[in-house]
Parts: sequence; C-alpha cells; structure tokens
Amino acid sequence: MKNSVLNWFEERMKLQEALGPVMTHTVPRSARWWYVFGSMTLTVFMLQIVTGICLALVYVPSASQAYESLEYLNYRQEMGWFLRGMHVWGSHLMITFMSIHMLQVFLYGAFKFPRELTWIVGILLFVCTLGMGFTGQVLRWDQDAYWGLSVGMAMAGRVPFIGPELVYFVLGGPIIAGEALSRFFALHVFVIPGALIMLIGAHLLLVIKCGINEEPTPGYLVNKKTYRETYEREVPKRGMPFFPNAAGRDLIACGIVLFLVFFCAAVFGPAGPNGKPDPTLIDTAPRPDFWFQSIFAVLALLPPYMETFLIMAFPVLAAAVLLLLPFLSGEGEKSWKRRPFSMILLMFILITITVLTYLAYKSPWSPVMNAWSGIPTPVNYVQDRSPLELQGAMILQNKQCRNCHSLEGAGGKRGPELDDVATRLTRDELIRQVLQGGGNMPAYGMHLSPQQVTAVTAFLMTMHPDWENEPIAQESNTPRATTDPDPPIDF
Repeated sequence: MKNSVLNWFEERMKLQEALGPVMTHTVPRSARWWYVFGSMTLTVFMLQIVTGICLALVYVPSASQAYESLEYLNYRQEMGWFLRGMHVWGSHLMITFMSIHMLQVFLYGAFKFPRELTWIVGILLFVCTLGMGFTGQVLRWDQDAYWGLSVGMAMAGRVPFIGPELVYFVLGGPIIAGEALSRFFALHVFVIPGALIMLIGAHLLLVIKCGINEEPTPGYLVNKKTYRETYEREVPKRGMPFFPNAAGRDLIACGIVLFLVFFCAAVFGPAGPNGKPDPTLIDTAPRPDFWFQSIFAVLALLPPYMETFLIMAFPVLAAAVLLLLPFLSGEGEKSWKRRPFSMILLMFILITITVLTYLAYKSPWSPVMNAWSGIPTPVNYVQDRSPLELQGAMILQNKQCRNCHSLEGAGGKRGPELDDVATRLTRDELIRQVLQGGGNMPAYGMHLSPQQVTAVTAFLMTMHPDWENEPIAQESNTPRATTDPDPPIDF
C-alpha cells in the first residue's frame, strides 16, 4: 500500500527526476564539517518561516495594539512566549551562521572563478537577512524599537539630496507612527522574505551548477583557462556523492541547530517588549539587537564632524568592496595560508567589530538622533545677536531640538516650527514650555541649567518674521519689575 501511494505521486510529480541530480551530484571529498554552515542557515530560515506564520496569527500590526499583542503572546497565549523565543533566537542564530558561512567562503577562496555570482548572491542574502533583523526589532514596538528606528531614520535623513524624502517614504509620514509600523510589517512579512526565497533558490542553483568549492591546497593557483576543466575531471574521480556522506553531516548539523533554537528559547525566552514607546523620554538607553551593536557604538563614539561622512561613505564603500571582490581577486591563490594581506584585514575587521560590540554593551549611552542637528542654524537667525542669544542658539542645536522643530523648513515635523515662536508665546510661556513640556514635547527642567534655559529663551524670543509687521506676543497681566527685564529662573 505504501509503495503504491509513493509510486502514484512519483508518476505525477517526477520527484526522483527533479531531486536526483541534487542528491547524487559529486562533491569534493575534502568538503567536511566547515561546509555545513550554509545548510544550518537554510534550516533556521525555514524555521523562521514557520514560527513567523504562527506569530502573525496573533500579532496586530497597529500602533495602538502591537505592544499589547506581544504582551498577550508572552503571558496569556499558551506557549506563546516559547514561540516568540524560537523566532527571536532563530534570527540571532541565522545571522550568526550566515556570518560564519561567509567567513568560510572567504577563507577558502570560494568567491574566485567560477563562483563570482554565487558570492554576489550570498552578499545580497546577507543584506536581506540584516534587513529582516532590523524590521523584526521594529515590530516589537517598544522603547528599543522606537529609538532604534529613530536612529535609523536619522541616518537615512542624511542621504544627500533625497534624505527627507527617503525618511518620509519609509515612515509613511513625517514622524514615527502607525503608518511606519504598517510599512515595516509589510517589509518583514512579505517583501524581504520574498526576496530571500528567490535569492536562496538562485544561490542553490549556482552551487549545483558551479560545484562545491574544494578545500584549498597551499600553492594551488586558480587559472580561468584551466580551472573548470580540472575541476570537472578530478571531482568525479576523487569526490563522493552528496548523499549520503555530505548530506549526513548536514543533517547532523541541522539537528544541532534545532536543539540550539529550542534550548535558547526555553532558557532565555523572548526579547521584550521593553516598555511602551514614549517619544517624550529624552533620557533613555535603548539597545539594538546584537548584530547592530557595533554600529550603535560607532555612532556614539564618532566626533560629530565625522558622522555624516562615515554614515554615508562606509556602507557604500563596504558594499562595493564585497561585490567587486570576485573581480578584483578572481584568480590566484585560494588558501588563506598564502593570503597574508587578506588575513590581516579580516582579523582587523573582526577585532574592531568585537571591541565595538563589547563597548556598546558596557557603556550607558543614549541615542543621538541628530538627523537635523547637523544642519547649521540659518545665518539670518544668528546675525546681530547678543552673546546670550548666540549661546541659546548653540544649546538649541546641541540638544537636538531640531529633530522635532524646524527652522526655515529644515528640521523635524513632530513639533511646531520655531520661525515665529516669539509671536505665539510670551517669554514666561516659553520658559514654562521648556521646563515642563506639554503635548508630545518632553520636559527639559531636569536636563538644562537655569542659565541654559535663560539663553534658549532669549534666542527664541528673537524668532519672529519681521519686527515691524509681526509684534511679539504680549506678556501676561502678571506684574513685572521694570528694573529687571530678565529675572532669574526659580525652580
């Protein structure tokens, strides 16, 4: 009966015809345990699809309910916490194993001829996987998600020419709100997984067509004219079929992966959510997931004058080097033992990432979302100003006020424009707003000294379109000493 059912499916689906070449293709006999990390990554990805579908049945991609739906999964849904833990730790392990796989490919020279396109597709897979990690963190919609997205959008806002438009497109508006969550949900659930599935299919096809890279022998040089002929002659003679030997190692490695995911989910549980997102908290210490910790440290340690250049130039330069690597070094020595410059560069990169990640975990930094703080204050607002007013302009810039308030149209949109604030608020009202906050503005009373508040207020009182046509807002009827135009602030 069993054979009859299998034969019925085989006659219609031709599974042996489709899978036969995959299972029986010859691989180098030297392809041993270092080669299992690609299969481990694929296993975790399939697990991510299953757990992600289950989570999507409960998760609500709404700014008002996303946080509560995760709380429901953690504390009320049967085994919901374990399911979330599997998904979170699956993402950690997927990025970890993919990184190890890329290191193995680089060390063994598997990016060289004829596997250039396999390497390029692998780089695109890695970028998409990081994108899945970032969008997944945003979907937690907690403090870490909100401020992490704020930092990300601060970086995007510095892109030349299209920065503000890019931020508006990604967020679906000028501020982080429900539209942003909907877009990141679509990216995380539909767009990026679809791209990953297509890229994985292309990657596997290229691996089969180009063959698995042999373990390099020191002194053996890749020559485009002779390599393919030599490979196709020697591998069938000295190699082994993928099944059962190589496939057996892959199955053992995949079993270890599943055990690690289950173990970490059961012991460490899910990540977050860590407090509802609150844009009025100016003293907060959010932490991105571990794969972005080194970037977090760089943004905190860089001097301001280097931030924009590094944020814009480094990703482009790194992507260009990785994508062009097979064409820059497509022939020659494969073995890492005979590539000292590559090994020194690789060790430098790994040590740098490790140190930055350690510093990010140990240092109590708060995010600096200076997407607009890097834009100079318009010249006409600082001309002919007193020293006190100029000090206020510097404080306004350094305290990142322009992330929420704009000057001459350049700045954030969460708060009102400051160009005419002196025509709308009196001096006392400005002081009260700065100290106590209000609406969606945080209170700065505990974060600015009385002298700083006085300076900021003095500068803001110069904000009016025209002295003659736009009179300053009238003071309240509270009596005020004429001999003391700037009374001290009493806290």
